[in-house]
Amino acid sequence: MTDTIDPTPAARDLVAAFWQALYARDWGAVAAFFGPESTYTDMCTPVDDVAVGPDQIVRRLRLGLEPISGYEHRLIGVTAEGNRVVTEHTETWTWRDGESVELPFVSVQETDGTVITRWSDYWDLQTLLGSAPAWWVEHIMEGWA
Repeated sequence: MTDTIDPTPAARDLVAAFWQALYARDWGAVAAFFGPESTYTDMCTPVDDVAVGPDQIVRRLRLGLEPISGYEHRLIGVTAEGNRVVTEHTETWTWRDGESVELPFVSVQETDGTVITRWSDYWDLQTLLGSAPAWWVEHIMEGWA
């Protein structure tokens, strides 16, 4: 019988470091968490709306997050098994004129031990659109690609 090491702590640590970089909006550090085949999607968007590779992933994130003036994170819980990490959390977004929204998320990330290979976010688009200012929605509709 061969001993195997449960990769959960490494996956959990990698994802925790990723969240720190994202909430600091350190785009260079964020890019380093993804490889050329890594994918990111919001499950509330069309099925073919998937960013692939660090450049597309960062462009997609920057599209929505760069224009907001406040970005706070509240961790609710983390579950990890093997190379999969599931994070339940909320993000509070604030725009320049004081509009804000609290967005509940469940994020599923898979790693290969060195990078995040798949990231899927589960959240409600209507919660965001119901609170976002019109100028921001117009900006988002321009797309990240």
